[in-house]
Amino acid sequence: MLNSIRQLAFDQHNAIVEFRRYLHQHPELSFQEVNTAKHIAKELESIGIPFFDGIGGTGILALIEGDVPGPTVGIRAELDALPIQEQTELKFASINANVMHACGHDVHMANLIGAARILWKLRHLLKGNVLLIFQPGEEVLPGGAQSIIESPEFNKYKPSLMLGMHILPELTAGKVGFKSGAYMASGDEIYLKVKGKGGHAALPHTLIDTVLMASHIVVALQQLVSRNSPVEIPTVLSFGKVIANGATNIIPDVVNIEGTFRTMDETWRETAHDNIRKIATGIAQGMGGECEVEIRKGYPTLYNNPDFTRVVVDLTSEYMGTNNIVKLSTRMTTDDFARFAQVIPSVYFRIGSGFPKGEAMVLHSSKLLVDEHVLEQSGGLLAWIAINMLDKHL
Repeated sequence: MLNSIRQLAFDQHNAIVEFRRYLHQHPELSFQEVNTAKHIAKELESIGIPFFDGIGGTGILALIEGDVPGPTVGIRAELDALPIQEQTELKFASINANVMHACGHDVHMANLIGAARILWKLRHLLKGNVLLIFQPGEEVLPGGAQSIIESPEFNKYKPSLMLGMHILPELTAGKVGFKSGAYMASGDEIYLKVKGKGGHAALPHTLIDTVLMASHIVVALQQLVSRNSPVEIPTVLSFGKVIANGATNIIPDVVNIEGTFRTMDETWRETAHDNIRKIATGIAQGMGGECEVEIRKGYPTLYNNPDFTRVVVDLTSEYMGTNNIVKLSTRMTTDDFARFAQVIPSVYFRIGSGFPKGEAMVLHSSKLLVDEHVLEQSGGLLAWIAINMLDKHL
């Protein structure tokens, strides 16, 4: 069976590459993936796989039923692109201004279609079902995963195991990375509105200086990580946007600050939220002003089930070769696949998409390039894992 899957993956490689290139050329932003969903639906129809569309807006669930009844494996791919102007100069670069598949979701969708083609041809081998999940809106809160989880279609065929595969440009194509247990951070958005009394910068004694207050707040909050977070829990607090819309000689009435808080522990996460509120409001009050604090709670920590991760690593070693397995470190980025992992045992892993030589790429870059050899490997790997998990491990 292993060689059969490899051959099927090889035979369809060119078609999957073209499928990916179409998606890359026609990206759509989160929860606006109307044409993307139509293109996927058309492909599923051509294969013959039944599906439900309109899930959570533009999401699609497709079911491949095996000849033998049994449990279900779910595999997730994301539909959405990022608000980035592409600068790759590819022939199939995005034709949509300021929209680009800079996080590899075009590759993920193509991977899942590649796996779907193989699984459909080999459905007589399935001792259960495979649920293909094309999810909208991974890139923005609240994310599309929760709407999938809450849908009646998902709950009708609720998986016993969820799989998520994501490209990693730092790994060369052919490598696959795993991290058991907590792998990716929770992510929350922090919005601070510092209020005071603006006026002429040459008369500071007549003002309640919002810029000065904001500066103290930002510096103090950095110490939340260095002096308050438990040393064993990875934590990041960063501010990327500060708007003090005054002038060289004008202190504004309001300064807005925006940032992100990320960590790997839910108890500490809640404690840190309380501390952020206390520090920001306390400093502002102590300087004669006030600070409104809004914390938009985002995705939870992404947790990989240790037992299933161990099995998936073994299966991947069989398919890709033991020397191509890489142990990943904790990563402070987020993914709402974590919501699936909260309710279903899950394995989220990385497939290398980088080139053997040349400059290393990074996700969310306007110049992201993908070694399309990954598309010859990844769809077959997903099919191999799903078939074997249903056969022996669920």
